[in-house]
Amino acid sequence: MVPLAMEPPTADAPAESGIEALIGLEVLEAGDERVRACVAVRDGVRQPLGLVHGGLYATMAEAMTTRATGAAVATDGRTAHGLSTQTSFLRPIFAGTVHATARPRHRGRTTWVWEVDIADDEGRLCALVRSTVAVR
Repeated sequence: MVPLAMEPPTADAPAESGIEALIGLEVLEAGDERVRACVAVRDGVRQPLGLVHGGLYATMAEAMTTRATGAAVATDGRTAHGLSTQTSFLRPIFAGTVHATARPRHRGRTTWVWEVDIADDEGRLCALVRSTVAVR
């Protein structure tokens, strides 16, 4: 069994273990109004047809938004937990880097809602993710 971390990670801390490390998530910017991150495309994040697996987009979005929400609410002794993600796929990514930018749309007492744009290296919008984070 893996022990739970006693301190929540900061929004921009490097991923040292878990799914974030597994996918190679690199947080580029983390603030109250925006979080940016990327993942290099490699075989481990592609589905059998060669395009980036949709689960990568959801994983990136949840990791980014849960970390940022957690960092914001930790000062009040609260925690953040992924509640739901909804992904709309617009165009595939086959190579290069997956770029994600998250912006908060709602900051409530018990939930935060974020919108995450997923883009390719040319800046083309490839997926939209709405991520809801529970605050406890």
